[in-house]
Amino acid sequence: DYKLTYYTPDYVTKDTDILAAFRVTPQPGVPPEEAGAAVAAESSTGTWTTVWTDGLTSLDRYKGRCYNIEPVAGEENQYICYVAYPLDLFEEGSVTNMFTSIVGNVFGFKALRALRLEDLRIPTAYSKTFQGPPHGIQVERDKLNKY
Repeated sequence: DYKLTYYTPDYVTKDTDILAAFRVTPQPGVPPEEAGAAVAAESSTGTWTTVWTDGLTSLDRYKGRCYNIEPVAGEENQYICYVAYPLDLFEEGSVTNMFTSIVGNVFGFKALRALRLEDLRIPTAYSKTFQGPPHGIQVERDKLNKY
């Protein structure tokens, strides 16, 4: 059950967590806690099938956690779901890996009528692993003709 595993309102975020804020519109009949937990699960370690490697890894170490849910003022059945992801879940220095994990497959999840990533906080420890453009900013500007 997603709600029991991935909805953790008592979780205290760490300085090293990647924090995401999603605007969520659950399908009718789906409580916001279940929708938030589903987002955390599907964008981290959750899967719809049993995987043989489940026993080899620590779910608690790698899972995303929906730690807070707030209703959107003036919008019916819309919520901001806050999700914390541990750095160990992501490949160092890979923007592609990070975004694919966080927003890659979760947007087609059936429990949600609508979903949008509203905000993302990348911790300094993870930002320092990004090398930047391989040729420097001047070469990149020259290639793109943007100054």
